Amino acid sequence: MPVHDAAGTLPAAVESVLAQTETDWELVAVDDGSTDGSLQVLRDCARRDARVRVLAAAHRGLVQALNLGLDAARGSLIARMDADDVCLPQRLARQRALLDSHPEVGLVACRVLFEGDARRGAGYARYVDWTNSLLTHEAIALARFVESPLAHPSVMFRRELPERLGAYRDGNFPEDYELWLRWLESGVRMEKLAEPLLVWRDSPTRLSRRDPRYASEALYGVKAGYLARWLARHNAHHPRVVFWGAGRVTRRRARLLLDEGVEIVSYIDIDPRKIGRAIEGRPVVSPAALPAPGTCFIVAGVASAGARGQIERALIAAGYRVGLDYVLAG
Repeated sequence: MPVHDAAGTLPAAVESVLAQTETDWELVAVDDGSTDGSLQVLRDCARRDARVRVLAAAHRGLVQALNLGLDAARGSLIARMDADDVCLPQRLARQRALLDSHPEVGLVACRVLFEGDARRGAGYARYVDWTNSLLTHEAIALARFVESPLAHPSVMFRRELPERLGAYRDGNFPEDYELWLRWLESGVRMEKLAEPLLVWRDSPTRLSRRDPRYASEALYGVKAGYLARWLARHNAHHPRVVFWGAGRVTRRRARLLLDEGVEIVSYIDIDPRKIGRAIEGRPVVSPAALPAPGTCFIVAGVASAGARGQIERALIAAGYRVGLDYVLAG
């Protein structure tokens, strides 16, 4: 549990760990240079329960705090937790049971309950609904180029994964999303429990709302290389693809794939002002002119959730198969 200036929410977060039905655990709480009394809250908790271990560090940011906690952890299973969220009592027991009974699974997450302003945080609430819909490894793996398919504080994974495949990396990207992309690329099997076992609190101070590393362009920047390598293994027509979405922002993101050696042969778009034209030398066609399944591979790069759903329904109706004939990447 990395902690930075979270004194207001920290007591409830720690209490939710103390209340777990699974009792064989340690809580490694890394205070990242807090100035609001968080460190004292943690030390008070540690005096009450010896399973709480407190590491006090200078403020160096989330990635360094996460990796410091990983290095200090002594368990064979690592569960993530944030200082402003709450675990339900069965969380650790349920996740441990799945990993114990399924040695082929490297990481297990769970559904989460959204707690926040549903109106002001409508986008976040939609994201929670989307990630809660991804329960199987196959669904998680195929959806990973849309957004991060896992709520970071909801995961439990085997300690050998960061030791073998690397821990969190620091850069101009979301550290958790890059980790999932890297581990999935390496063949790690991930599952998600259907039970909601974490209350995921949305607040204006959440890093994903105010840090540029979590902005949309940062997500596209980090996933382009992983997507290009996935296409090289799964696209029978590699390096050629048809890209769905010819808008200015979507094309800017498509260029990231061009930089990775992917060849865009044409665009699909619904805008009548674009259909029939060539953009950067590539023809733009309407969805009615979809090539026959098996003759091309389509990367759907439109980011709007509603439009993305319409695109996928159109592709399925036309006989396209996800992962074989198309992938969602917007």
